[in-house]
Amino acid sequence: MGSLLPYDVPEQKKLRLIINTDAKNEADDQFAIAHALLTPRFVQKGIIAAHFGTQRTNESMMESYRECEHLLSLMGEAGKVPLYKGAEHAMSDEVTPVASEGAELIVREAMREDDKPLFVIFLGPLTDLASAYLMEPAIADRLTAIWIGGGQWPYGEREFNLGNDIDAANVVMASPIPLWQVPRNVYSTIRVSLAELAWKVRPHGEIGRYLFEQMVDFNDRNGHNPRFPKGEMWALGDSPAVSLLLDHHEYGYEMKPAPRITREMNYVHNQPYRPIRVYHYVDPRFTLEDMYAKLALFAASQQGS
Repeated sequence: MGSLLPYDVPEQKKLRLIINTDAKNEADDQFAIAHALLTPRFVQKGIIAAHFGTQRTNESMMESYRECEHLLSLMGEAGKVPLYKGAEHAMSDEVTPVASEGAELIVREAMREDDKPLFVIFLGPLTDLASAYLMEPAIADRLTAIWIGGGQWPYGEREFNLGNDIDAANVVMASPIPLWQVPRNVYSTIRVSLAELAWKVRPHGEIGRYLFEQMVDFNDRNGHNPRFPKGEMWALGDSPAVSLLLDHHEYGYEMKPAPRITREMNYVHNQPYRPIRVYHYVDPRFTLEDMYAKLALFAASQQGS
């Protein structure tokens, strides 16, 4: 996919990527997925469809799976980028993994010998990572996980991705897996207006039109909610998982000992856990403009082919 852009990335700078996404939960995962697929630094190893709880449906993972199928088809990547089914539900406790194709992919790719580092980005709950680790603890020093989730430090707060599997989050926090956390107060800063998306995304091919239209559709369908969405804007909160792999923002995070997380989603500190990377800043301009540019370049390449 990256070869359709007017440049490539040196092999020594490339990395292996697995995307774990609750793609049909709202309307922002789709932007991050498209952005990742258009990024030539990434060697795509697969997309894992994740569940997003049972508040709206009992088939959330399969809804995410079908949404990923649609996105891959729109971008001409169906059959080229492998798609896997993740866990259908959250973990029942902190010791019992939920077996799935997705967890098996994480184990298989982590244990494979490859000079390129492996990153797994989680745009929803951590169920598949925790399950993979419980299935094969040796993966811990063979991958890096980026998680869009959890509340503002240091206290925590209710947050959707965390709330969909607190047990899994606690497994990961207590593990030695290198973790980059982008909490809610940070991912919420990637603000866009619908007018901005109409101008910078919608004109760019089938995928651009779909990204815009599905956002507007979600916005309209949830117009009765007095709190969310706000009506004319959105936060593309999953997109930092992509831009942090282009530039890790060395002044945008602090290393903090991993906490334990309560059922109320508060952080309990002073645990005997390893430090994790907790972001307090991600550059919105860099994140969004790189996505806009790649969508435009991709659409132009399609018109010229």
